[in-house]
Amino acid sequence: MNKQAIEAQEQIIHGHFGRFAAVASGWLGSTWGFVGAGLVVVAWAATGPVFHYSDNWAMVIGTGASTATFLMVFLIQNTQNRDSRAINLKLNELIRAMDSARNQMIDIERMSDLELDEMQATYEKIKISWTERQKRTAGGSQEK
Repeated sequence: MNKQAIEAQEQIIHGHFGRFAAVASGWLGSTWGFVGAGLVVVAWAATGPVFHYSDNWAMVIGTGASTATFLMVFLIQNTQNRDSRAINLKLNELIRAMDSARNQMIDIERMSDLELDEMQATYEKIKISWTERQKRTAGGSQEK
């Protein structure tokens, strides 16, 4: 297969998984998902006397819970990544649309930690300066 065909196939797979993850996260994070999980636990507990509370009986819930948790981590992470990406794109559009906004904020999430630290220090200085101006303004208006 050529490179374009492989990329097209990957996009199809990612698209299908993205849709599946969104639907699954939506359903599993709903009230009905919680009720379903609760019913599974109740059914498991109700079968305890039938299986004489054996080690295998106890292992079923542990294995099921571990497997479900393992898979849910990937669904939740996929959903979180998509949401973060969408929010960042929306913020980038707002920054681009504002004439007075600083365009260096676009794609700020791609900066290194050092660059982010420097930018944070700059904004902390701006905050301190603003706070001092507010104190002077408030102090001057009280003297009148």
